[in-house]
Amino acid sequence: MLPRATVPSDVSCCPLPSPPSPCHPAVRCPCVTVHHLDTLLLAFSVILLVAVVAVRLASRSALPSLLLYLGIGVALGQDGLGIAFDDASLTQVLGYAALVVILAEGGLSTSWTSIRPSVPAAAVLATVGTGVSVAVTATGAHLLTGADWRLSLLLGAVVSSTDAAAVFSVLRRVPLPSRLSGLLEAESGFNDAPVVILVVAFATTGPVDTWYVLLGSIVAQLAIGLVLGLAVGRLGALALRRVALPSSGLYPIAVVALTLFAYAGGALLDGSGFLAVYICALVLGNSRLPHGPATRGFTEGLAWIAQIGMFVLLGLLVNPHTMLHALVPALVVGLVLVLLARPMSVLLTMTPFRIAWREQALLSWAGLRGAVPIVLATIPVVADVPGADQLFNTVFLLVVMFTLLQGPTLPWVARNLGIGDPARAGRLDVESAPLERLHGHLLSLTLAPGSRLAGVEIAELRLPKGAAVTLVVRDGSSFVPGPTTVLRPDDDLLVVATDQVKDRAERRLRAVDRAGKLAGWLERRSEY
Repeated sequence: MLPRATVPSDVSCCPLPSPPSPCHPAVRCPCVTVHHLDTLLLAFSVILLVAVVAVRLASRSALPSLLLYLGIGVALGQDGLGIAFDDASLTQVLGYAALVVILAEGGLSTSWTSIRPSVPAAAVLATVGTGVSVAVTATGAHLLTGADWRLSLLLGAVVSSTDAAAVFSVLRRVPLPSRLSGLLEAESGFNDAPVVILVVAFATTGPVDTWYVLLGSIVAQLAIGLVLGLAVGRLGALALRRVALPSSGLYPIAVVALTLFAYAGGALLDGSGFLAVYICALVLGNSRLPHGPATRGFTEGLAWIAQIGMFVLLGLLVNPHTMLHALVPALVVGLVLVLLARPMSVLLTMTPFRIAWREQALLSWAGLRGAVPIVLATIPVVADVPGADQLFNTVFLLVVMFTLLQGPTLPWVARNLGIGDPARAGRLDVESAPLERLHGHLLSLTLAPGSRLAGVEIAELRLPKGAAVTLVVRDGSSFVPGPTTVLRPDDDLLVVATDQVKDRAERRLRAVDRAGKLAGWLERRSEY
């Protein structure tokens, strides 16, 4: 039996779930011991199971799941089951950690091919457009709610960032053209970095007199984050492709560790860790790493846990009975943001890129908010900014009200604007497992709905010499295909390729997935 830690009798430690009492400075207080493990694991498992069911309900009702998670936290809180929690500093730390995981998953699952044409526009919208949104929202908050300029600027900065988790989850259910979906995904991945810099600056110093110093700081931090993210991503991808790890389960862990390294390195170098982690994940996710789909599945699970934990914790931090006085300011500021600030930022930044007015209207309505503004609202609370509690309540109510409005209505808005691409197929996932001792690779893939691989004969794939389709799994049964076997939707394929032709075989499969059996004539050779 493990020895029980002893604590001096004059030291009081907290039995869960009551708040911890001060511990003796020379003694580590075992406020949470192994004896609490059963209760903690039970509570954690119940919350996760309820959250999983909430995702199912959200998908059927078109209600954003983040609202259900927040509701779980509020139900557990002081006005619900009575769990007292008011640690804004801990919420901020855990919220930052969750945002890192969410941004990493977003970058890993984003196709560079789909967002590449939209990167310049997304970068301008995430920086200049965010600045316009902050200025307009802050002016509206100051004039219409009477808040002082410091609080108004903080409020404008906090709510001007679109939320990566909300955008990624909603847009993947809306069949938008790749140009728009790529622009929105890239913007939501890019704009967290400048917004965090602004919020920290306003929370610590208030309105900055020397605006050029703040602008220079933002540019420097973004540049450091960009360079570090690219460096870690490319070096990590090179290493993972060259080193055959002894277990496939180690690849997802290595990828997550690289993204965390990028964030921490960027932050320690006084750069933007959020931009670094997103860029690093974007590079890794598009580098055709071994076990790529498995890695994305692993990080998607981590992102779900991060979202659930973050939203529940934010819900716990809220006391609904204290929020009524923030209802009107939240409604007023939200209307300014959605109907004036966001459309102005889109209009001023997207017009030079020749974005049509219909697409600009959709971009304006699709500026979804989520956990990011609520997490950022804890920064002035931790910094003891006067009026920070009112700001937090305002941001919380704004996010809830306008997520309820914008999320479910986004597909309706897209249809009425005549924007949609229901036939757009998802990216072909080709999982590569190195066969080190055989000097080869095993490629596995599934034909997604809409894939042009369906209807193609095995011989028509024209795989390079040294690669062959060795197994097809169809309707639960497997067989070895012949040259005239016709592929069907939802087929699973196993392809064996030598080291020399592995990349060529994968490019060929992706080319046929996009353009069908005539890919060699319809596309340039360099594209496959």
